[in-house]
Amino acid sequence: MKKAVIIAALALATAASTVVFAKEMTGTIKAINKNNDSIMLTDGKTLKLPEGIEAETLKAGEKVTIVYSSKAGKLMVSDIHAAKCQRRSKIRPSGGAKVGHLAP
Repeated sequence: MKKAVIIAALALATAASTVVFAKEMTGTIKAINKNNDSIMLTDGKTLKLPEGIEAETLKAGEKVTIVYSSKAGKLMVSDIHAAKCQRRSKIRPSGGAKVGHLAP
């Protein structure tokens, strides 16, 4: 019985130590290596694409949000999609009047 508990505890500790935590980043694709199934971002980071994501679907200059993890010192992509654009604030015309309002 004791031996089974020790083995189970060791197995659980080993499994817990190999858990990979996903991270997220946003960046712009600088280059795509279709032979190596990887992308390089403008900040210099290189990420490896998994089997389900084809390099041909991406293009240089595209701003993307990437979910990734680090495995054996390499950044591995688990999800990638176009980054959402931030909405710009409205700019008032010169003079500060709101559009559609007449100045007295």
